Amino acid sequence: MRTIDVRRLGRVPYADGLALQRSLVEDRRAGRVDDLLLLLEHPHVLTLGVRGDGGRSHILVTDAALESRGVEVHETGRGGDITYHGPGQIVGYPIIDLKPDRCDVHRYVRDIEEVLIRTAADYGVDAGRVEGLTGVWVGRDKLAAIGVRIARWVTSHGFALNVTTDLDYFNLIVPCGIADRSVTSLARLLGHPVDRTDVEARIAVHFCEVFARTPTLTPSTAAA
Repeated sequence: MRTIDVRRLGRVPYADGLALQRSLVEDRRAGRVDDLLLLLEHPHVLTLGVRGDGGRSHILVTDAALESRGVEVHETGRGGDITYHGPGQIVGYPIIDLKPDRCDVHRYVRDIEEVLIRTAADYGVDAGRVEGLTGVWVGRDKLAAIGVRIARWVTSHGFALNVTTDLDYFNLIVPCGIADRSVTSLARLLGHPVDRTDVEARIAVHFCEVFARTPTLTPSTAAA
């Protein structure tokens, strides 16, 4: 089994997280590091995909309104439309080499969905997929968004799972460009707060199960 370095980084500004991903992708491609799974949280930010205008037309408020609420806007280089990241949300960035036996973009996205479906199930939440849409859903509400980048079969970007997220921030946008559906969180579904540390640990376990990896934890990430 290949190993994966699980790094739990705490709160990271979006621009710093983007720069870290780019650096680690090059390290992974050059074989300087093993596969990685970065688990972190961003301050309030709207992130744009690469399709069309990236989702700028799905921002529903003015630049001044965003600034007043401390919300940044960033281009990303990932697939998908606009989404929101913020406190109470677990963002996962797998940086893994899909060669030689997992070179299938569709399978990769479905596998990430499976990780998050299993994580939700640990809390008694019956989450699943919606045909024709990406992400993890509970009924008509999206619990987790997925937007990935794969270059020469090394992955970056990834997923965002709403744990105790303030869902009001999603009202600033049309989430993922889907106007007729809404968003939810584990806390809303369960009716009580959920410990993000526990959720991160469960994500790591299920990621290793689905992707057949053995986890490692470096001293620097253990202290993060």
